[in-house]
Amino acid sequence: MITSARARFIRVSARKARLVLDQIRGKSVGDALATLEFTPRAAARLIEKVLRSAVANAEHNHQVRNLDDLRVVQAIADGGPSLKRVQPRAMGRAFFIKHRTSHLTIAVSDEVNGTRGVLTRPRHMRIRRLPATVPAAAAAPVAVAKARPGRTSSPPPRGKGRAKPREKK
Repeated sequence: MITSARARFIRVSARKARLVLDQIRGKSVGDALATLEFTPRAAARLIEKVLRSAVANAEHNHQVRNLDDLRVVQAIADGGPSLKRVQPRAMGRAFFIKHRTSHLTIAVSDEVNGTRGVLTRPRHMRIRRLPATVPAAAAAPVAVAKARPGRTSSPPPRGKGRAKPREKK
């Protein structure tokens, strides 16, 4: 049986939480708890609470007695609403600060093939694999620099902060 727990509006960004969730996805619950205990990130403490809640839900709702069989089959951090704050700066300016939040979802299962019907990564975040062989025609064309007489290389491009060269009189 697949059992999940969800913590919403957690005061950690989803990007930072995903770094920790990637370490425990697919592991057994014992290994995941040991990993979280020794992970030196603030998100690890919050994720540990959600994982313990998912284990308690499996115990209570589905009467799972052997906790050694439970595996983390789904671990997702979705972005939540941002708290908007304003930081006053010098000369009447204001800098805007976004305190990001996230929604953490962890699912555990005691089935051997517990990933059935559960995505480890949302569909819009899946990595598309390129074919093993790329035809030569599809390869990106190589830019060829035009040789200019009297110069070994082209001058550096003029940007916004660089002054224009003087004209000769």
